[in-house]
Amino acid sequence: MPLLNIFEPLFLLLVLVTVVSLIVAGVRALRGRFDGAARILRRLAVGAGLYVVILIVASLVSPQRVYGIGETRCFDDWCLAVVGAQWASPAAGGRYEVVIRLSNRARRVPMGEEGTVVYLTDQHGRRFDPLPDAAAVAFDTVLQPGTSVMATRRFDVPRDTSDLDLVYRHEGGFPIEWLVISEGGWFHKPAVVRLLPAS
Repeated sequence: MPLLNIFEPLFLLLVLVTVVSLIVAGVRALRGRFDGAARILRRLAVGAGLYVVILIVASLVSPQRVYGIGETRCFDDWCLAVVGAQWASPAAGGRYEVVIRLSNRARRVPMGEEGTVVYLTDQHGRRFDPLPDAAAVAFDTVLQPGTSVMATRRFDVPRDTSDLDLVYRHEGGFPIEWLVISEGGWFHKPAVVRLLPAS
């Protein structure tokens, strides 16, 4: 299990402790033991505050994760790996093509990943979104256990661009990664796949 992923079970344990503590505090309050309920709530508040501080510090000091072409990155059992990246052709100008393998390493459960996007960034921090393509394999495609599929994305990028990276991240919806020490923390730079120099 990757180092950052070991914090996911810790987060689930803390959620369980929080729920149990709130139930106990509620029962004590119903029985008229308000002092005991207040003590539990104060401890929860202090614990939550410490946890938020740890989240922020971890996001500030953790180095940005850089993956290479062919290296697999997983979110639970949903995985992806950039298996190819190149200029489409000299005639295509700044057309850059990235091939991504999506896979489901679960043994029994079909899986898809919703709310995710990919884009490229260069040495100046510019963002290049993929070109619209109705025929492209969607990232929320549901895969059967142990299967994979190739998804191609094409981008318009200045031909002289250097230090080109691919970013794969969740956008939209509640940012659950903000509550777990992970690659998607509050102030943490997103993990990237290093693409250039390209042939």
